Amino acid sequence: MKIAEEVTFGAGLLNRLAEIRGNQGAIEDRIKKGRILPLWRGKPLLRPDLDGRQSLAFLSADHAVLQDRLDRCVYLGDTETSPVFAVDISDLTPEGELPDADEFLDLSLQHLTGTPEDHSFGELRGVMAQLTQLEAEIAATARGILEWHRIHRFCANCGEMSDVIMSGWQRRCNSCGRMHFPRTDPVVIMLITHGNSALIGRNENWPPRMYSLLAGFMEPGETIEAATRREVFEETGVRVDRVDYLASQPWPYPASLMIGTRGLATTTDITLDPIELEGALWVSREDMLEVFAGRHPDIAAARKGSIAHFLLTNWLADRLD
Repeated sequence: MKIAEEVTFGAGLLNRLAEIRGNQGAIEDRIKKGRILPLWRGKPLLRPDLDGRQSLAFLSADHAVLQDRLDRCVYLGDTETSPVFAVDISDLTPEGELPDADEFLDLSLQHLTGTPEDHSFGELRGVMAQLTQLEAEIAATARGILEWHRIHRFCANCGEMSDVIMSGWQRRCNSCGRMHFPRTDPVVIMLITHGNSALIGRNENWPPRMYSLLAGFMEPGETIEAATRREVFEETGVRVDRVDYLASQPWPYPASLMIGTRGLATTTDITLDPIELEGALWVSREDMLEVFAGRHPDIAAARKGSIAHFLLTNWLADRLD
């Protein structure tokens, strides 16, 4: 797919410079002149632009909020203008009400004392379509790596606490010597078509009318093509023949790689797996145009910025090659 890297989070513009992660002197020099993105509970710091859109907000190493936290910074890489770091400041308490953990999509904003009044911490899924390609990549990388550190503090081999090394890109257990690396979970997300229609489904926990492409985690020893066919059949009973790769998207919720495929269905009868899906249906191009225009009474479009939205948009525009 020629425009695959236009998907949100997938630009590949950050120069990650993995070769200097173990060079403490080079990292210390970069952090002095770099930009640091703080995250609170996975929410990046944001600031409004003049047009009302949200952008990432960075702090310098001498900012009061970051004092005594510079040793926690993870080096993300260099942009054309500066080095970029990320740091988790979830131990600080923001002003006002805390977010509701039961919300499907948290749209609340939190402000932290010491940061500019118009800066706030916001859920990345709520603003991802507003960010530039580079900002989206930085935010996804920051959220993914910091979440890995949060839930992988202990060695999976012996259970002892591990130490952060390589500028945040490895953890080492000093007890048993085991090295641990950031985890990415591959997920296939499938644009399944039959003639003029595409197959979509919904989970019972999603908001009303929300539908998306079918998706599921890959299993050990499984190819992308086999996972596509298996997941579609398990969830809907639809058989798929030819499978082609289209595009991929890092999805930091918490750390998945969405692998977008197109599959050609050989059957159309749907036998729903009620554990996986609440509903699934075939939607024609004409009806999908109504969905994306916001005029369909029963179906809402996949969230803008998601690879599902990206694939369906380009299917409608006949730009999958």
